[in-house]
Amino acid sequence: MEKRRMDAGKLRAAGRKLLRSGARFLAGTLTAALCLSGAPGARGQAAGNVWAADERKEEKSSTTSQLYAQSAVLMDAENGRVLLQKNGDDVMPMASTTKIMTCILTLELGNGSDLAAVSSYAARQPEVRMGAKKGEVYRIGDLLYALMLESYNDAAVIIAEYYGSKWAGLSEDIGSHSEEESRRAVLAFTGKMNEKAAQLGCEDTFFVTPNGLDATLTVEYEGRTAERSHSTTARDLALIMSYCVTDSPAKEAFLEVTRTQSHTFGDYRKTEGGEYAAGDRSISCANHNAFLQMMDGALSGKTGFTGKAGYCYVGALSRDGKTFSVALLACGWPNNKTWKWHDARILMEYGLENYETYDIYEGRELEPVPVLNGQKETVSLTAEPEKIELLLGPEDEVEVEWSLPDSLEAPVERGDEVGKQSYLVNGELYAFIPVKAGETVPEITYPYCIRKVLQALLL
Repeated sequence: MEKRRMDAGKLRAAGRKLLRSGARFLAGTLTAALCLSGAPGARGQAAGNVWAADERKEEKSSTTSQLYAQSAVLMDAENGRVLLQKNGDDVMPMASTTKIMTCILTLELGNGSDLAAVSSYAARQPEVRMGAKKGEVYRIGDLLYALMLESYNDAAVIIAEYYGSKWAGLSEDIGSHSEEESRRAVLAFTGKMNEKAAQLGCEDTFFVTPNGLDATLTVEYEGRTAERSHSTTARDLALIMSYCVTDSPAKEAFLEVTRTQSHTFGDYRKTEGGEYAAGDRSISCANHNAFLQMMDGALSGKTGFTGKAGYCYVGALSRDGKTFSVALLACGWPNNKTWKWHDARILMEYGLENYETYDIYEGRELEPVPVLNGQKETVSLTAEPEKIELLLGPEDEVEVEWSLPDSLEAPVERGDEVGKQSYLVNGELYAFIPVKAGETVPEITYPYCIRKVLQALLL
């Protein structure tokens, strides 16, 4: 295997928007430096680079030391790589930032025109709530605004119980559900939330409630029965937000809901003819995400608070071809409600100032390799060129590894994957390009030998 660092010129070659690879979530914190030269004067250059690297580490440390949050992450939303963190993998409660997953799951699996009835269980949810009453009916699309703008806890449970009832095989007459049936329906919904989190690569997230209220659940976990708390990490939360604003098939609907400044809606009632008509209630929602007005390019976000979780925030921003997500957990308690805005700005500004987009693809001409027992002595190799672009900071180190065979055993089929070119960022696999056989080489067989002998005799 051949391994080498990319040269400084390559790292300075700016690219365009990232082409995502299958290694999307094999991400780590970015740290490293441009490679050193062996030319005269390299010793002085090395000393300068070491000094610069130390200075940049101090800058990162200085940035995280300014954060109030106990746990924080700045992430490249295009690929899930953590660019800066403070205890980013600590498992903690996340309050109403939970509702980001409730919203995106509903947008992807549900229908905004669906009408959901309110159970007694949903009506008893604690503040903050819209005051829904048992038997009332609401449109799912309206409930999403109540969920994301005002963070109403009863709206989250109405949504979860409506879809969870279908998934759990329970009666669709939700208004008549017993409390046990309501809980089963809601847990069916949070089960889907956990499945989605796992699909996104969230390794330390466990949803018990759809609204973020603190709760525990007895489950079979890692081969034993255990109590698991409603919890996540800043890394996982940033990953979920990144998905919502870049990859989700419902991202435009998600952005529309979370960027709306106000929304007014009402309930529905069934007429004598069995149709639904507008009811008597009118509910107004206002967006409480102050970050949308704080920085140019702010995309979306969700606040949260419980006495256990403290103030939490998850947000996203896109500017100058860069898209970031941030997650803040335990960012103060009353009376420190504004600390989360301070931390979000610091992280976003750090990303904008320190990272640029580069194309790290490096091609080369591949030599043919010998084929053992083949009807041809060698076979050509191909590796399709591909833009591989990502945000890089001044510390980042990119390495290219070629894994190529010394020889191949016949038969070889054109297109067979025989090696790969791997791109590592700070030692972590970021992307790879398969190396393939450029032609077919059959193996030597007895009929082939007979034909060759006959051809030689006839010459």
